[in-house]
Amino acid sequence: MPQKKPQAPASLRIATFNVSMDASNYSVAEQWHEAGAHALPRALHEEHPQVKAIAEIIQHIRPDILILNEFDYLPNADVLTKFQQNYLEVSQNGEAPIEYPYSYIAPVNTGRASPFDLNRDGKKSGVGDDAWGYGNYLGQYGMAVVSRYPLNITASRTFQYFRWSDLPGALQPLVPNSYEPWYSPAAWAEMPLSSKSHWDIIAEVNGYDLHLLVSHPTPPVFDGEENRNGRRNFDEIRFWKEYIGRASTDFIYDDQGRRGGLGDDKRFVIVGDLNASKESADNIPGAIEQLLEHPLVQGEFVPTSDGGAAHTPDNSLAAEHTASWRKRADYVLPSTYGIKIIDGGVFWPTASESKAELVSERQRSSDHRLVWLDIQLQ
Repeated sequence: MPQKKPQAPASLRIATFNVSMDASNYSVAEQWHEAGAHALPRALHEEHPQVKAIAEIIQHIRPDILILNEFDYLPNADVLTKFQQNYLEVSQNGEAPIEYPYSYIAPVNTGRASPFDLNRDGKKSGVGDDAWGYGNYLGQYGMAVVSRYPLNITASRTFQYFRWSDLPGALQPLVPNSYEPWYSPAAWAEMPLSSKSHWDIIAEVNGYDLHLLVSHPTPPVFDGEENRNGRRNFDEIRFWKEYIGRASTDFIYDDQGRRGGLGDDKRFVIVGDLNASKESADNIPGAIEQLLEHPLVQGEFVPTSDGGAAHTPDNSLAAEHTASWRKRADYVLPSTYGIKIIDGGVFWPTASESKAELVSERQRSSDHRLVWLDIQLQ
């Protein structure tokens, strides 16, 4: 079906939020210890205060389109619908309910068992860092999109199974002090690039197609001198650089069997927890700069907060931080084509401001902050 011709510029608010809604955040309370894949369904059923705080933050900022990172993919438990109906659509602490008629959630590689000894400890456990993406159960650290605007799922693309070795110049990890590949030839041949998934989800906003380029690269830590996570993080970010670029993208294939990148003159927003920062010594140098300095990306606008600045007053970049561990990790990066940035920010109140208690500690909501951008499609 041909796209409707836009009648006028369209303005909307788009946000990303690593909500840390998986089992790991509940281990601080005895009832969530070792809960695994049952943790989020139980939290939703028992009205866990963290879930209520997450919903209150979302209701307060009121994004039109919201990307959720670290929201478990548990299709049999229908967790996304329950979170929407029982939390977002119910007033939290006086905030107005918010409805998202459209949503998308899909499988991820975290916790998806591999048959290989990926961490080279002599065991093939199939979970943890022997899974295709680090996870202690299938779907841990998943992703979701909720939207006030229709999502064209038929035309959207996912890249869960795109192989790391098929990325030209892939940074294949090596055994330290050798030229031996870290992964066996059989494992490397099957290894997916994405530790969770890469999605190109099309939102239809008043006649405009807006491509939501969603991902959550692995943290560049929790490994050894081989730096397998740092290398994967760099290449997961590089996938978007190649996908939106003008060079040949014939090597790219999606899970739907289609080839090629995004193409010219497309409105897009690269959005999610990218686990990369200009300040981080853990990232391979230049990891996030691949996007921030890309000629097709508006990387010069940086959302900020007073709370972040106050959290680390001796750091000149603290206002840009999006995580309690003092780094900018979460991004909303729009295309130069067809998008005007109006405003943006990070939800991080100072101690004297309203709702500061929602970010007082990780167990209250998340160790990440919601990042939002107001944009106009032109």
